Amino acid sequence: MSGGSDSFSGDVWRIYEFGTPDVMTLERMEVPPLEANEAVVRVHAAGVGPWDGWIRSGNSALPQPLPLILGSDISGQIVAVGDGVDHLQVGDQVYGVTNKRFCGGYAQYAVANAAMLDKKPPSIDHVTAASLPVIAVTAWQAMFDQAGLVEGQTVLIHGAAGNVGAFAVQLAKRFGLNSFCTSSGEDIGRVRSLGAGHVIDYSGARFEDEVQDLDAVIDFVGGETQTRSFNVLKRGGTLISAVSKPDETLAQEHGVMAKFFLVDVSTKSLGRISALVRNNELRTNVGVTLPFERARDAHLMLEGQLPRPKGKIVLSVEPT
Repeated sequence: MSGGSDSFSGDVWRIYEFGTPDVMTLERMEVPPLEANEAVVRVHAAGVGPWDGWIRSGNSALPQPLPLILGSDISGQIVAVGDGVDHLQVGDQVYGVTNKRFCGGYAQYAVANAAMLDKKPPSIDHVTAASLPVIAVTAWQAMFDQAGLVEGQTVLIHGAAGNVGAFAVQLAKRFGLNSFCTSSGEDIGRVRSLGAGHVIDYSGARFEDEVQDLDAVIDFVGGETQTRSFNVLKRGGTLISAVSKPDETLAQEHGVMAKFFLVDVSTKSLGRISALVRNNELRTNVGVTLPFERARDAHLMLEGQLPRPKGKIVLSVEPT
């Protein structure tokens, strides 16, 4: 190992029980010894996403043994690496996700699976970088790894103004897809500016009346919207959801493939995003940056108990 992880200690946001944001506690913690393929990141910024709230409240899709440190999206500097880490070294500026459980990121020093980190594009700062990993990779994987979309195909993107949807819209434009996108009326202008081919105001029109015979639907909304989406797919089409498992019976009735997936963040998947960022081909959207000490307020925003900005919530992490 390089860097000696036992020499690091810092503040973390930890929970000992599941519940409301009140269960979050800020405390000092020593960085545990590194295992193979891990790295210690001096965190400069940590992203906050809905999945953090699901984990905190006990509604994660994954097992989450307690106690745990919240957070997964991070950007910062490598200060130590474990055995087997050969693509990163001490001093590298990196961004990515901590681990497959999506925890451990709200920390001044975070232990991360090095295979889920990539070098930060120098053209963006740490706050912007921390806003990207989960949402940008989710959009890519929904469109291309899961739906298998290729240039010239037609796709309906639900939740196009949301954090994930906004990246899906841009990727559709970048890779030559014909996109139809749903959003609220107030967001139509922004969705169009991201490159949407056609925007449907879901509050004023039914998308079924606007589109038919699509190759794919990318669902970032769920619920009734997902159920109705079977009606606009051509036979052999694909419905991909990052929100909830689609109805398999409906999928069979319509002769389509329908699938829910969990994002798989890796150095390779981040590399695709990094390349687009370096080429200035992705617009990011940080809604608010809060100091690390206000992580509980960030979760109150997730819960709607404080005003929630449009765009990604990011914590700025300073050393103590």
